[in-house]
Amino acid sequence: MPQTSPFRYADDNKRYHTLNYYNKHRFGGRIYKAVLDGGFTCPTIDGTKGFGGCDFCDGGSGAFTKPLPLPEQLALERERIHKQNANARIIAYFQAHTCTYGEPSHLRELYETALAAPDVIGLSIGTRPDCLPEDVLSLLAELNGRTHLTVELGLQTAHDATADLFGRGYPYTVFLHSYERLQKLGIRTCIHLIDGLPGERIEDMVETARIVGKLRPQAVKLQLLHILEGTRYATLWREGSIRPMEQADYIETVVQQLAVLPPETVIERLTGDGEKSRLLAPQWSMDKIRTLGSIDKRMAELDLVQGEDFRQ
Repeated sequence: MPQTSPFRYADDNKRYHTLNYYNKHRFGGRIYKAVLDGGFTCPTIDGTKGFGGCDFCDGGSGAFTKPLPLPEQLALERERIHKQNANARIIAYFQAHTCTYGEPSHLRELYETALAAPDVIGLSIGTRPDCLPEDVLSLLAELNGRTHLTVELGLQTAHDATADLFGRGYPYTVFLHSYERLQKLGIRTCIHLIDGLPGERIEDMVETARIVGKLRPQAVKLQLLHILEGTRYATLWREGSIRPMEQADYIETVVQQLAVLPPETVIERLTGDGEKSRLLAPQWSMDKIRTLGSIDKRMAELDLVQGEDFRQ
């Protein structure tokens, strides 16, 4: 496809900094993710800071089962990926729950097992900012010295009042401290945000993106709130106490958020994928291609690119 975008971090018609663009220019081509479950829990699940997880999380519902041993998960993921590309290079992605929540020796065993698998060229580790003690940071710094490492840091919102409502369990200042520690160690960091949290207006979500943008993160994920079976939000949704975002509002929110994020920040996600069998709302989110296309179309209509309204 010929270059038709005025955006400098694009080889196609995109007006934002896609993960595909990053991978092409960092690795020379597409990179695949092997999604892994390390058997972790979370401080808001195990009673340390709460029970049942955050209100949007189904981790405390009892719906999950004990994961397969990590080597078996890796083998299955490699098989799935190689059906798409026999020569695929893979990032091992520890996604489920808080993937630094454990003893460093146990974490090392898991991470090293993943790195030793064929075709794995790096790690992506999802975690909470209150689960990065110094000994874990030291381990991550060591790994960062010999592999491509991304730490995905869950923030969801910069507004503590919203976070208190869904039971996040830490203030923004804790996030900021951990983010700054990761940056000082030179560790690539992806900040995870959720749009559509109850109590937030579009301007609140854009303000979160503006605050995050000033930190100049290497990457951001923008996730639409999915209401999943087995969560506290599912109960509130059935009661009529909360409503999911309308598609038009989500598109407008994302476009405004992209405008206030720095252009060099990689946008690793713009929608997210709710598990089909457990997704209650919004059902329009199942059509990911249409949503992404609508975002592209709206940015073109406004002649807007990522970073257009970014201010340090």
